[in-house]
Amino acid sequence: MIHEPISLTSHILKEDAFPPEATGEFSHIMMNLGIAGKMIARDLRHAGIIDVLGSTGETNIQGEEVQKLDERANEIFIKVFKANEIVKTMVSEEMEQPHVFSDAQRSGKYALYLDPLDGSSNIDVDAPLGSIFSLHRLSEESSGHQEQDLLKAGSEQVGGGYFLYGTSTVFVYTCGKGVHEFTLEPELGEFFLTTRNIQMPSRGKIYSVNEGNYQKWSRGMQQYIDDIKQTDSATHRPYGLRYTGCLVADVHRILLKGGVYLYPGEMNKPEGKLRLMYEAAPLSFVIEQAGGIGSTGVEPINSIQPKMLHQRVPLVIGSRENVEQVQECMRT
Repeated sequence: MIHEPISLTSHILKEDAFPPEATGEFSHIMMNLGIAGKMIARDLRHAGIIDVLGSTGETNIQGEEVQKLDERANEIFIKVFKANEIVKTMVSEEMEQPHVFSDAQRSGKYALYLDPLDGSSNIDVDAPLGSIFSLHRLSEESSGHQEQDLLKAGSEQVGGGYFLYGTSTVFVYTCGKGVHEFTLEPELGEFFLTTRNIQMPSRGKIYSVNEGNYQKWSRGMQQYIDDIKQTDSATHRPYGLRYTGCLVADVHRILLKGGVYLYPGEMNKPEGKLRLMYEAAPLSFVIEQAGGIGSTGVEPINSIQPKMLHQRVPLVIGSRENVEQVQECMRT
């Protein structure tokens, strides 16, 4: 824990906040992300009062019903980054096509990938929500319009992280130089560093999965779940089940406490449900920087070369030993 108050602004302006190859551009991007997170947290606090609850009546590119707050969060990120000439293109779960900022045509060097509001099914019941982001550098020749230029493997990320909107608003990020956690002080309107260089346990006894889908999984995945529910004090079983329906909240718990989060593919839908570039990849970047593993159950998430902007993947993510055990079950 950090005892002296270090604001997000102070932290990111330090020379050692980012990798040596990073420039002052990162500072501007991170500060803009912080502004967007604060604006979304504000709206969530007043959601029942300002009439942003419920559905818009539309569906997004994923075929999912769009909530008013989904749309609002997406608009907030667009507005915040509109004046930021460093980000040229924004790819979002809520938009079929990339949003190219017209005022960034000359100098924009980065593409920002977003799930603006994760856990939409939790909105109307005051359960946790999150936002996930991934940052990639574009080639100098890229216009930011062509999909092929935006299909980046997770190993190429230069930044990734998330906001968690719960009992407090938490901002977690990595730029490949450790994982840092900030907590919003709402009265001051500033994020303060609460944990530096998070390292997760190599093994935990928490698992997070929607067991309602059990009959749809492969035998290897069923075998793993059956195994961790057996009683064996020597291996700290049975594991405890924790599942909120918000990917960010469940992965954040695993990051801090250890264990494994699973959203496996199904027998009739082996490609999985979660999106590769703006959900699985940035969360895997965070977890791997903290000593864990992000996997499909078969291969590392961040080794996958995307074929589509909204590509889906299975996800097995968490403590190293837990994920390795899942992978062994999947192989056998």
